[in-house]
Amino acid sequence: MAKEVAGLIKLQIKGGTANPSPPVGPALGSKGVNIMEFCKQFNAKTQDKAGKVLPVIITVYADKSFDFIVKNPPVAIQLLEATKLKSGSAESNRKKVGSVSWEQVKQIAKEKMPDLNCFTIESAMKMVSGTARSMGITIKGDSPF
Repeated sequence: MAKEVAGLIKLQIKGGTANPSPPVGPALGSKGVNIMEFCKQFNAKTQDKAGKVLPVIITVYADKSFDFIVKNPPVAIQLLEATKLKSGSAESNRKKVGSVSWEQVKQIAKEKMPDLNCFTIESAMKMVSGTARSMGITIKGDSPF
C-alpha cells in the first residue's frame, strides 16, 4: 500500500555539504523529519557534485519517513560557471556582463534536459538562451534555429 504524503519541501543545497543549520534544519524540522538522517543520505548521494548548488525535492510521508530527488544545477548557476562570473547584470537590457557560445548553450541544455518541460534540444536551448538574456549574458555566433 502506498504511503500517505504529508508534504513536499523544495530546497537548493550545495552538494555534499548539507548540515542541520538553516535553511535545511528549520524546513525539515517543521515537518518532523530526522534532519541528520537526511543530511547523511544527501551528502552520500551528492559526493561527486561537491560544491555545486543542487535543487532537491523532499517528499515527506505521514509516518515521518522521506524520499528525495536531486536535480541538476539550475541553468543560471551553470551559465555563471561557464562565464566565470560571480553574478548576472543588474540591468540586463543595458549592461552585458559576459558571453557564451551556442556550443556552451547546447551543452547546458543537454545536461538540464531531464529537468526541463520540453521535448527537443532546440527548445531547451531557447530556454537556456532566455535565461542568459535575462542575466545580461550575450550569446556569440549565429542562432542554430
